Amino acid sequence: MFNRKKLSIAVVSALAVSPMTYAQEQSEKKKIETIQVTATKRTESIQDVPVAMSALNGKQLERLGLDNFNEYVEFLPNVVFQGTGPGQNEVYIRGAATTQTNISVSTVQALQPAVAFYLDEQPVSMQGRNLDIYATDMQRVEVLPGPQGTLFGASSQAGTIRMITNKPDHAGFAAGFKTSISSTKGGEMSNSVEAYLNITPTDDLALRVAAYNDRQGGWIDNILNDPGNGGYRGSAEVISRISGGVLSDPANTPIVAPQNDALVEDDFNDALYSGARFSASYHINADWKLLLQHTQQSLNTEGVFSYDPNLEGETSTNRFQPESNDDDFGLTTWTLEGRLKQLEVVYTGGYLDREINSLIDYTGYTNGGLFSAYYVCNYGGSVPAEDEACLDPTKFYTEETDVGRVTHELRFNTPVENRWRLTAGVFYDDQDLSTIGSFKIASTEKFPNLARTLPGNEGINSDGGPFPSEISFVNDITHTIEQIAVFGQGEYDLTDTLTLTLGARWYEIKDTYKGSTSTVDVSGRLRAFGDGSDQALIDFFGDDAQGYIDAIDSGQLDISLVDDNGAVTVDDVIYKASLDWKVSDDVLLFTTYSEGFRPPVTNRVGGGAATNSSGVFADFRIPVYSTTDTLKNYELGMKADFFEQTLRVNATGYYSEITDLQTSRFDPTNISFLVFTDNVGTAEITGLDADFQWYATDNLVLTGAMSWLDTELTEINRELQGIAPPKGSRLPFSSEFSGNLQANYFYMLDNGWEGYINGAINYTGDSLVGMTMDAYVMEDATQLIYGTGSGLEIEREAAVYEGVTYTDESGNTFAGGRYVQGSYAVANIAFGVRANDWTAELYIDNITDELATQYIDTQQFTPKVVTNRPRTIGVRFSYDAF
Repeated sequence: MFNRKKLSIAVVSALAVSPMTYAQEQSEKKKIETIQVTATKRTESIQDVPVAMSALNGKQLERLGLDNFNEYVEFLPNVVFQGTGPGQNEVYIRGAATTQTNISVSTVQALQPAVAFYLDEQPVSMQGRNLDIYATDMQRVEVLPGPQGTLFGASSQAGTIRMITNKPDHAGFAAGFKTSISSTKGGEMSNSVEAYLNITPTDDLALRVAAYNDRQGGWIDNILNDPGNGGYRGSAEVISRISGGVLSDPANTPIVAPQNDALVEDDFNDALYSGARFSASYHINADWKLLLQHTQQSLNTEGVFSYDPNLEGETSTNRFQPESNDDDFGLTTWTLEGRLKQLEVVYTGGYLDREINSLIDYTGYTNGGLFSAYYVCNYGGSVPAEDEACLDPTKFYTEETDVGRVTHELRFNTPVENRWRLTAGVFYDDQDLSTIGSFKIASTEKFPNLARTLPGNEGINSDGGPFPSEISFVNDITHTIEQIAVFGQGEYDLTDTLTLTLGARWYEIKDTYKGSTSTVDVSGRLRAFGDGSDQALIDFFGDDAQGYIDAIDSGQLDISLVDDNGAVTVDDVIYKASLDWKVSDDVLLFTTYSEGFRPPVTNRVGGGAATNSSGVFADFRIPVYSTTDTLKNYELGMKADFFEQTLRVNATGYYSEITDLQTSRFDPTNISFLVFTDNVGTAEITGLDADFQWYATDNLVLTGAMSWLDTELTEINRELQGIAPPKGSRLPFSSEFSGNLQANYFYMLDNGWEGYINGAINYTGDSLVGMTMDAYVMEDATQLIYGTGSGLEIEREAAVYEGVTYTDESGNTFAGGRYVQGSYAVANIAFGVRANDWTAELYIDNITDELATQYIDTQQFTPKVVTNRPRTIGVRFSYDAF
């Protein structure tokens, strides 16, 4: 039976256990079977590939019984998902993590992913919003930790995740379905149904269809805002200090608390995945075949997947807008495979069309935006000090984003039986993103008719305004990334047991950023930098031009990569080298050097001077673009089977160096009220990944995986000293130790059916949040806004946090520290029965009802905690007909 889980569940499975299938059920003595993979763009045994990787086939994915991403995300010893809900997650591998952009501007101003996602041959990664593909009808999932740039290019800096679908089968008819229903403690019911059909109209033509509908019930409650009992009461003190101290007596300035009476709802965080995949395989002749596939999916979510730690319980929140996220995509792919004499030829391509429509509660911006007092308070001018007041802070953000992506790859493979083997090809990728983000920030009582217009029109997707009267700010951006690459990887057998592998990839990436915000003509700004002449800068910046000219002349602003059209272009070559020794048929040792990279990110407000010109912000200017960050990786690994293939142990030790680590920054009080990207410094990562599988008896299989990490910031750029964690600190979202253990017990019933019990337990160590030491500032604001703190742990890292110039209400300077995402363990169990063509199962996920801190979201300027699903009990049934 094929696997039918969404992408994140499949990835969790692939990394949570060792790369192998269960033993052949009919063999006299059970052995560990090895999966065939295509991680090197050739089909070969996973145990013979001299790279660290994990893989699971569809049968394994089903037997694991994984049911929900939020519960199982931490079953990844060397991988971390961080985000605010389905379709809004970033993935990090082996500790190479940083601060990502607020989801509300992730499509506008975000870092490129450090981990690449592939569906078959098509890359589907995206900044801040990785494509959340429901993993139905999967053949296998492959996960490759460490840089994979020579074969998979940009965004493979820290690793690559590949979902390989079941293709049409020319053997004949097959069909099947699966259904499930479950109940979550304190939440709604969930249910799913999935089905597939495979037919062969002719000997040369096979067709396959897979469809699914999965409704995941909510468990987070949007409760009535009660300002006297931990609810949002607001703070004029917070508003005044982030706005430059503009209020006369903020401690006694009245403020209106937002209301959410009409939005109160239990279990309001629903998610619905629905879609289908259509595939056709045609054998043109004995040497050539063509595969066409189209996947169509809709992901609809409501509410939020986090709770407010300032409220009672761990499933309650206060939201003041009806939040939703609709994410639809169509993905068409094609692959032509054949032979030219001894040369294998593969041409593959794809077209992705994605639409995102979101509504997000943005009320929290009141507590972090530079112009908060201006937007929501009456003060100054003709307003007497005693009449100063702050109005209703309710805000929202809406987003309309369209993404188009076209890729082509042509590659050649020499025969695998040769002493020397070569994989070489050319790759082309064209990504086009168009987005309009509208922010309701100002009080409509104070500003009843804003009617904003855009200062620029090149590259915009709207008519430029006027926009609706309630809209305070607009991002209207078109972002194009065009990449061409030539790659090759060769293997040479030095002896019968010793093989040398060398690889390289030349790439050129052109990043074209066009459009306008309500305050910045982005296209004109970048064109001025591209021209670079004093006159072009004077024409665009006017009286402020001299500051930009001086910054460029002194080298403070680097504009060398910007062309006359305002585009940023980079090219380089990355390398890989590996030596593997086949000690015996069952033991492989290997050592590898590899490189990965992320391209520069163009900033909307590059060159802008900091709002605060004192302290660490003196003479600071926002970079025109963050420069390429590179990762160099050195690893030593072993893949081994023992005791006649009843025990498998794989382990890889590695050391990685990251240079010019990119990060996202949002510091509206001191620098700019727009998000931008920057380079924080350098870092080192040392780690060990290990996994095992053991047939303890013919009926009992034990599997486990673990990861040890030691991450360290080794250098901090001058402008981030005292703001970013100090030298020697840990990278964010990286647990020093994580691991899991699973047991699968099989037994025969008297009627010939097979019974089984599957159990699993996972441990995730604690980690730190983000690349900014602002937790004490945020905690102080939480106390003022809600009348109570969050209760979350903070790790103190510096005596003084240089990111703010104001003090707390007692006049004390803020220390520097980051929130701690505490360690936790989650356990699951399943009881099942299977016959030849059906399986029935009762499962309990999160047996102990552990509510884990999976991610502390600070995007609303007070902490919110993304947690896993509470204890869930359910049943599954599947049937296959062949």
